[in-house]
Amino acid sequence: MPSPLFLIGFMASGKTSVSRAIAELQGWRFVDLDDEIAAMGEPVAALVARDEPEFRRREAAALARVIARGGDVVVATGGGAAAYGDNLDRMRAAGLVIALGVDAGEARRRAAGGPERPLLADAEALAAKRAPIYRRAHAVVDTTGKAIDHVVAEVHELVRSAAQLPPGARTTTFVALGPRSYPVSVAAAAVDAELVAKVVPVTGRVAIITDDNVAAHWLAPLRAVYPAAEVIQIRPGEASKSFAVYQQLCNDLVARGLDRSSTIIALGGGVVGDLAGFVAATLFRGIPIVHLATTIVAMTDSALGGKTAIDLPAGKNLVGAFWQPRLVACGLETLRTLPARERRAGFGELWKYALLDGPDLWRAVAACAPWAAGGEGAPPPPALVDVIHRAIAYKAAIVGRDERELTGHRALLNLGHTVGHAIETAADGALLHGEAVGLGLIAACRISAAIAGTPGALEREVSDALRATGLPADLDPWLTEPVLARVGVDKKRAGANVRFIVAREVGACDPVEIAITDVGRILRPKPPA
Repeated sequence: MPSPLFLIGFMASGKTSVSRAIAELQGWRFVDLDDEIAAMGEPVAALVARDEPEFRRREAAALARVIARGGDVVVATGGGAAAYGDNLDRMRAAGLVIALGVDAGEARRRAAGGPERPLLADAEALAAKRAPIYRRAHAVVDTTGKAIDHVVAEVHELVRSAAQLPPGARTTTFVALGPRSYPVSVAAAAVDAELVAKVVPVTGRVAIITDDNVAAHWLAPLRAVYPAAEVIQIRPGEASKSFAVYQQLCNDLVARGLDRSSTIIALGGGVVGDLAGFVAATLFRGIPIVHLATTIVAMTDSALGGKTAIDLPAGKNLVGAFWQPRLVACGLETLRTLPARERRAGFGELWKYALLDGPDLWRAVAACAPWAAGGEGAPPPPALVDVIHRAIAYKAAIVGRDERELTGHRALLNLGHTVGHAIETAADGALLHGEAVGLGLIAACRISAAIAGTPGALEREVSDALRATGLPADLDPWLTEPVLARVGVDKKRAGANVRFIVAREVGACDPVEIAITDVGRILRPKPPA
């Protein structure tokens, strides 16, 4: 992925300072887009205050000139540049786009005493409005509480990583974790052979872990890239995420001669990825892994972010480790062979991301509802590609900010999962993960109405959305005592409380502490005496 490099992000996120430093490190030219606009005869602050639409037109024209000039250049854009017209699409098409994230409160503090910033008067609302746009960058690097040198190092690492991708890999998103950053690619073919081989050399020792269903359709294209790979197939389904299967996999890999220099390729959905990831995290105290995701859930959620796990009888994912992959590659062709029910289940996670991200993604997911509810074999609609990209971008931004759930930001990704996981475990195979998450979203809306004043209409809207994609939407029959009891062993429990994600409206969700007993009280109120 060549230059130019564009830095976007909210006001006072450090775009100019970081851009200058990166330009010096790379030996590239530095351009401040505001300087290009001011050279037309009017200071930026005065122009914004006088006529913001005119400022945006001049900004877009200045950006077009910079792109047309080409060359090795680092461009610091204004806070709203990416949000206007097709500016972001043009930047992504021309080079690498990195967003610098900053909390609105810190942006205010950084801007204090500096040049006038008229748009900072309503920083919180403006930052929330622009956040989904910034997340569409190739990567998001959070700057809140970080020294400038730290941010420069993270951005420079992303530039280095992007330069190693094959030509044309411009739809890639990066999970920004410094030296452990990695690309998440979405391609039409089931296996992007050029990209995978770039990350996992064909001369190295490779083991492919997959399940019987996936292997029947998609093992051959991968074996064509790695003919000497060791292949281990597991039985499909959540039951394979067990200590017994984990131990057998470890024994098989050791017996087949793998060592610490070997790489595991996980070919499949969430079960294969979680299990193979945990093997990779622990075998020989950690070996590299690449995820080739074949389901919507894996593409947008489980394969990203480094969470690996196996289940216990008490609940899902209670034993695991954080272990980031070297690459996540999503082959959209694999969605054609998903059973209809698996395809619908993937939309449980997509509706979660829509609730988190905002109305634009909500409408985009709704536009794909007919495909979700339809029969098997239909190719995914073009709109689904953008939905998957945006869900990936949301998770990548969150993981880059809070890799190990230490600041509370990553907890947002658990929306619908507290009750959803309890339902899934108690159902003992009767529900797929995405189906249970969908029911968990309804529960989240109901609890949000009780403790956060969320309008009751949101629960109805979520229920209707689930039905439109063919997902279960009747929560009450699942609110049994065993289900509510399992909420008490949720991984996010802290003493008598659990960290719960409330949904105030589409695009406005946040974590709160709630007593575990309140979950049951709200969801299953006692009838009046």
